[in-house]
Amino acid sequence: MKTNVLRVWYVPVLVLCLNAAEDFQWTKNNPGSFYYGTFPAGFLWGAGSSAYQTEGAWEEDGKGPSIWDVFTHKKGKVYKNDTADSACESYYRVKDDIQLLKDLKVHYYLLSMSWPRILPTGIKKEVNEMGIQFYNDTINSLLENNIIPFVSLYHWDLPQALQEKYGGWQNASLINYFNDYANLCFETFGDRVKYWITFSNPWAVAEEGYETGKHAPGLKLSGTGAYKAAHHIIKTHAKVWHSYDKTWRREQQGMVGISLTSAWGEPMDLSNQDDIDAAERYVQFYLGWFANPIYRGDYPEVMKEYIGRKSAQQGLGLTRLPIFSAQEKSYIKGTSDFLGIGHFTTRYITRKNYPSLQGPSYYTDRDLQELVDPKWPNPGSKWLYSVPWGFRRLLNFAKTHYGNPLIYVTENGVSEKIYCIQLCDEWRMEYLKGYINEMLKAINDGVNVNGYTAWSLLDKFEWNKGFSERFGFYHVDFQNKNKHRHPKASVQYYKKIISANGFPNLRQVESWYYKALETCSTTNQLVSEDPLTTHMEMVTEIVVPIAFTLCILISAVLLVILLRKCN
Repeated sequence: MKTNVLRVWYVPVLVLCLNAAEDFQWTKNNPGSFYYGTFPAGFLWGAGSSAYQTEGAWEEDGKGPSIWDVFTHKKGKVYKNDTADSACESYYRVKDDIQLLKDLKVHYYLLSMSWPRILPTGIKKEVNEMGIQFYNDTINSLLENNIIPFVSLYHWDLPQALQEKYGGWQNASLINYFNDYANLCFETFGDRVKYWITFSNPWAVAEEGYETGKHAPGLKLSGTGAYKAAHHIIKTHAKVWHSYDKTWRREQQGMVGISLTSAWGEPMDLSNQDDIDAAERYVQFYLGWFANPIYRGDYPEVMKEYIGRKSAQQGLGLTRLPIFSAQEKSYIKGTSDFLGIGHFTTRYITRKNYPSLQGPSYYTDRDLQELVDPKWPNPGSKWLYSVPWGFRRLLNFAKTHYGNPLIYVTENGVSEKIYCIQLCDEWRMEYLKGYINEMLKAINDGVNVNGYTAWSLLDKFEWNKGFSERFGFYHVDFQNKNKHRHPKASVQYYKKIISANGFPNLRQVESWYYKALETCSTTNQLVSEDPLTTHMEMVTEIVVPIAFTLCILISAVLLVILLRKCN
């Protein structure tokens, strides 16, 4: 995500943002204030991760290759050519990770299932029973520990066979193949899984996979590929929802939703209608792209208008944005029992006109520019600035535009760049405190949020960034073959929020912060011994064999010399 730094506008924009509080009747709590209070009884607290980022075991026990396996094995696609071949080894350490969840005191765990681990070629006629057993064991272990499984059917790891044969999400054939896979999961796990997510962050699947090519499968189909992929994903989601509704709902009594990740777009100048319209357009091209068809039956009008006009200016007979038929609109509308919202950051938005002759692109279709405030905290990923007040605005946007649906926050968290082991992650505690508090304010605004997923349980493989960025509550030592997990300070902090179901009062909340830092200092002392352990393992596994080999070679050379002298 490309950003520009906002400098000149900092003071006037900040003042205008504070005045914008009246849009949602924020008279008591402006974006800069902290609200002490608790969440409604029954509010659910969770943590999440995804299969490809954590499981490892990429070609073991019958698993087929995914597009990410193939993508990461190509040089230059991922930072330092990292792969998730072993990742966190969660395939072998899942019970250890469930113990971490139990210690964290979460109510649920949001995990994804690997389509190619269950169906190696993506097709139902070839079922991998070992993959089925793995997820059965995982679900059973979660329930035995009183942790509710929230299951995403798709977090980006498409079976490579379907990419090669059909072109992945560019092809409508995947609608039926995914529906078969989903129904197999409902049939196999649905007696115990009551919360299903069809797709996790399909925006990234479409835009990063088929527009920019930064993610697997790495296609650069600028101005068309993302729209086509998204179109098929939306229709797939609807088909899966109808399958569950018709075949499984009465017996299993579960829910099916979708998880949509979106940043918030704030007008750079709230007195400028062009900026206000551009900010609205930013969110509609992000969240509305998928949510609008599901909740209102069609793409946002602004997307149809802008892409249609740009397409015409580019000499195309038809719009590059695919069109839903009247029957499809009716079929898709209302196909979500809950809306999953993923959110990490915010941008200031201003209007910027891009000439149509520049060529088709999702980014130029929007006619806007993204800006950031240099004073916003940015501890890790270069795209992720901590702007808590944007979260409340986004949640209110969903309430207003989609009929106040039942919402579960499915991803929210912050990363750090890994230069050394950082267990005293005070920036993560501040991020959690700010964002969770803004969510509480949104609930007080009347937004129907019923659960929160902290992202993520573990440090893990971060897609094209490899292992260079860390989102986890638990540090994972990827250099150690045992992939040791170590709790960061934020573990204790999040536990306190869960235990109190919010923020009771100033004194308690401040005490959580200092106690968490005390625990991480102790843990740091223990971890400081690990480098020695790792060093000894390296000596045992690498240095000793090399030294032994050298000794043999030297002995052989000396023996040859001695024999020649004897002759």
